[in-house]
Order: sequence, then structure tokens, then C-alpha cells
Amino acid sequence: MSKVTIYTSNTCPHCVTAKEYLKEKGVEYTEKNVQTDPEARKELIQKGYMGVPVIVVGEEEIQGFDKDKLEKTL
Repeated sequence: MSKVTIYTSNTCPHCVTAKEYLKEKGVEYTEKNVQTDPEARKELIQKGYMGVPVIVVGEEEIQGFDKDKLEKTL
């Protein structure tokens, strides 16, 4: 299975939903909180995103919690 990273913030309800979904699926992930981690914020901006969640599965980047796309990508 591909490595999964999720960029989140403390005030993002979709981030919570995405993390719950990944946990239900038994998918291990690395969380990078852009609110508390300046490096994570820099990485996200370099990827061209301004909002969270951004879920990275291997080389695939999914902006927002798109359950169908995530299902196919996983």
C-alpha cells in the first residue's frame, strides 16, 4: 500500500472526517498539521495548495475529502 500523508488544521471539519474514514479503512497515515507545523505549511504551499485537507497517497494528491477518489486511489 502507498504511503499516505494528510495535511490538516485544527479548525477543519473535513480533516476530521477524512482521518476517521482512513482509520475505519485501517489505513495508516502521517498527519501534518499546517497550523502547528511551519514546515508542513511550507510544503503544502509549495505543492500549490492553500486549503486543507490535502491527502497524498503515493504520488496522487487529493484536495478536500473526496471519498470516491480516495476509495479508488487507495
